[in-house]
Amino acid sequence: MSLPESITALPAQTPALVALLDSWANINSGSGNLAGLERMRGALRDAFTRAFPSAIVDEPALAGTTTRALRVRQRQDALRQILLNGHYDTVYEADSPFQTCTHSDDGTLRGPGVADMKGGVVVMLAALQALEKSSSAPALGWEVLLTPDEETGSHGSAPLFVEAAQRHRFALVFEPARPTGDLVQSRKGTGSFTATCHGRSAHAAQVPNPGRNAILALAEFLLAAAKIPDELPGVLVNVGNIRGGGAATNVVPDFAQSELDVRITRVSDREPLLARLHALAALTNSRDGFRLELSGSFNRPPKECGLAEISAFSAWQQAARDLGQTAPNWVHSGGGSDGNLLFAAGLPNLDGVGPLGDHLHSSRECVVISSLASRAQIAALFLHRFATGAIVV
Repeated sequence: MSLPESITALPAQTPALVALLDSWANINSGSGNLAGLERMRGALRDAFTRAFPSAIVDEPALAGTTTRALRVRQRQDALRQILLNGHYDTVYEADSPFQTCTHSDDGTLRGPGVADMKGGVVVMLAALQALEKSSSAPALGWEVLLTPDEETGSHGSAPLFVEAAQRHRFALVFEPARPTGDLVQSRKGTGSFTATCHGRSAHAAQVPNPGRNAILALAEFLLAAAKIPDELPGVLVNVGNIRGGGAATNVVPDFAQSELDVRITRVSDREPLLARLHALAALTNSRDGFRLELSGSFNRPPKECGLAEISAFSAWQQAARDLGQTAPNWVHSGGGSDGNLLFAAGLPNLDGVGPLGDHLHSSRECVVISSLASRAQIAALFLHRFATGAIVV
């Protein structure tokens, strides 16, 4: 089978891809570092502008923020259109001790964001450059959307995904692959809720005591909430950030609060989970002297797997085989991504098509160097076949 030379030649570009990733990862672009985000966006804008001088580049503002996304569009009038998505923020803020890349002897690069997901953007750029050198390029219109707030929930970017979904038939999300090379078949939806319990203060030495201990009441609620996954398969509830009471320990505390991270596998899990949480809160509220309030919402709906994803994944596996690579599998992930938002907006997508990475969100984050080129090859061949109509989703 004849493959475009620009795709088969990608492994020879590995040193250049590593150098580019090294330079990007050494720019701190933690989600809260506005100056760093602006610098990173500038580096990305320069790289994409140099690579695709005829593309239309703009920087739309995020809803309710001062930061901007980067959008690059090529051949907007082409019959076939596809979206390529990534983010350029990381979880490592300006005061993080993890700031620079280090090279090891085991074929990996360790550094902030090398996998999640500046390495994914390197793969994206390399794949598009290979596509643009192929004969199929004129038949495909593509859009790159890179956002600066994925690690904090994509609240400002959300309208951009809804808008982009209306222009495309399919999307590729360049989040890192699993360490095994597997893609992401589906993702849990994510939500954040706060449970606030009010009781009644009193002197701790009074007997009988008229006080109502808000910490103990909240603890009972949290213990029961943590057992919800036993009742609702596919649901996760994590309790964190507990606070309550005051400096004096001889006072019955009348206030306690905790945050809950909740995750659901299917959209249909949402209402049963909410109903169970509110039922537990009602039990606390039925007791004399207590009031427990729940606030919060889901910020990402689940990314489920539809027929379009199944068809595209089969084509992705075939592209890997045709390149002499091992065909990847795909798995369910408990973590969310912007693939969730695209799916909710009606745009099917393949997620986790970036390089192989491990130890994300830690000072051990690393990327497999050889996967930068190998994953770019698969993405480029997928785009080539999508352009020719050989892949239909």
